[in-house]
Amino acid sequence: MKYVQEKYVSNKELPAFSAGDTITVYYQIREGEKTRTQFYRGVVLQRRGSGATETFTIRKMSGNVGVERIFPVNMPNLEKIEMNKKGKVRRARIFYQRALNGKAARIKEARH
Repeated sequence: MKYVQEKYVSNKELPAFSAGDTITVYYQIREGEKTRTQFYRGVVLQRRGSGATETFTIRKMSGNVGVERIFPVNMPNLEKIEMNKKGKVRRARIFYQRALNGKAARIKEARH
């Protein structure tokens, strides 16, 4: 299994990001014959898995509704990932963010 993953799955150069970081993910969308780039900006809730099956979950607020999306790290349609803010959180999976809203949901920015 590992041999096949190393040989056939292309590893993209991605910035180092973890839970609490605000990132922008640029990915391709096909509509009929045309393709366009769309972006999704939000807070990383978790990174899970390793190797070819690694995924990360991003949460953003769309109006008053929280929207979460799971992206595979090795998704072929993934163009690039941009770091916006480095967040300071104490755990690897910040699902408690789902229960918070408004000012309580803010994440402090990590000092460099």
